[in-house]
Amino acid sequence: MSEARLSNVRAQKLRNYTGGEWRDPDTGNWLDVENPSTGETIAQVPISDRAEVERAIAAAKAAFPAWAATPADRRAGYFFALRDRLVSHQEELSRLITEEMGKSLPDSRAEMKRAIENVEAACGMPILQQGDKLVGAAAGIDGEVLRLPVGVFAMIPPFNFPGMVPFWFLPYAIAAGNTYIVKPSEQVPCTMQRIAELMADCGFPPGVFNLVNGAKEAAEALVESPDVAGVSFVGSSRVARLIAEGCARTGKRFQAMGSAKNHLVVMPDAKMEDVVRNLITSGYGCAGQRCMASSVIVGVGRDTCAEVTERFIEASKQVIVADPLDPKVADEAMVMGPVISAQAKARIEGLIETGVKEGATLALDGRGIRVPGGEGGHFIGPTVLTNVQPGTEVHRTEIFGPVQSIIQTDTLDEAIAVINAHEYGNGASIYTQNGWYARKFKVEANCGMIGVNVGIPAPVAFLPFGGMKGSQFADVKAQGKAVIRFFTEDKIVTERYWPEA
Repeated sequence: MSEARLSNVRAQKLRNYTGGEWRDPDTGNWLDVENPSTGETIAQVPISDRAEVERAIAAAKAAFPAWAATPADRRAGYFFALRDRLVSHQEELSRLITEEMGKSLPDSRAEMKRAIENVEAACGMPILQQGDKLVGAAAGIDGEVLRLPVGVFAMIPPFNFPGMVPFWFLPYAIAAGNTYIVKPSEQVPCTMQRIAELMADCGFPPGVFNLVNGAKEAAEALVESPDVAGVSFVGSSRVARLIAEGCARTGKRFQAMGSAKNHLVVMPDAKMEDVVRNLITSGYGCAGQRCMASSVIVGVGRDTCAEVTERFIEASKQVIVADPLDPKVADEAMVMGPVISAQAKARIEGLIETGVKEGATLALDGRGIRVPGGEGGHFIGPTVLTNVQPGTEVHRTEIFGPVQSIIQTDTLDEAIAVINAHEYGNGASIYTQNGWYARKFKVEANCGMIGVNVGIPAPVAFLPFGGMKGSQFADVKAQGKAVIRFFTEDKIVTERYWPEA
């Protein structure tokens, strides 16, 4: 983002975008948006009440009939225009993500790349939304399935991917003929504000896309409204369960994606140098604040576990902890910024202490790190706990920070058992050159996303994304062709015609 744009964001209070117009909410309640690297306030976000949310819902509801009737190729055309704008402003948006969220610039650029890929995928809606036809379902009778838009949908995204996660859902919903409302995380609202400006420039009809800033009350209003057909949520499992229950009570569709505790299994035949490099980026990218970050390293066999532990700790010491917008390090491949807030930092540090009390060895302690110029920031350095026992609190809990736990097992079967016994089942990876090990892991590990020799089974726009067990409360996963089922209703037509007399 240009310095001029950053200054403009700082100078203004953010607004809502409803019915094609930018609005200052009537509530008068505002929350400071903080740069977690410095602690400085970079903007103020409105905390909208139910009346503001209802205004957005009404605008989306009014826009739905005409938008649903718009031919699919014309709906897709708006996303071709949006794709061009996002590409043109990709660096600006990446720097804005880094400023308000704290991840490195390379991570932010990768995030925007994923967002753009989802827009590109949604441009294929004339094909993705095609139904099915069976000629001769019975004598002289044909059957047809039409995939039709449903109505108003809403998205409640997390703080860690302000640019990408909304685009797991938004372009598919709108391109399929629905209208949409996004309530960004109040911790990181600036990125979506700028994207909303770019969407407004694309000329979407008023009410097709709406942006409402706010906190818990705004989210509850979306879940409880009878005029909202479905809600997509990404966050903790505790809140995901509440979202799912609330949507079920009001008869709406839901995708509620929750917490993770991703295990990365290292086999004796793994290429250790490549593995450790991969573990570092997986565990410390975004300061560990991503649902697909590694958080547990499982070494299979005493010697393998000892080697991966030694190598990983030494590599962890080389990670640069800094303000990711510091020009001296901004383009370094492995820069780790702060966690999102002082509250998050205190919670993570408390869990590190819990691990020690449970008997784990604190092999590398990232607490108390000092970052020159970032004295007001929320930094935690790379932290490694060894001798962690399965089932302890530090193993059960999603830490969501730069903390890695190392567990030793004697066999691959034991490693898979550790994974399968865990409450969460978002993702897991195995490092091996052995095809039998890999196949066994792919089939038997109960997680929604499996990696083989990759640290993060990253979200690819053309494939579904989502976990299993306590990591997802939904039948339909995010993004790609699969998500079209969530945003459309199947209408089954059975027809025949008699010959004219």
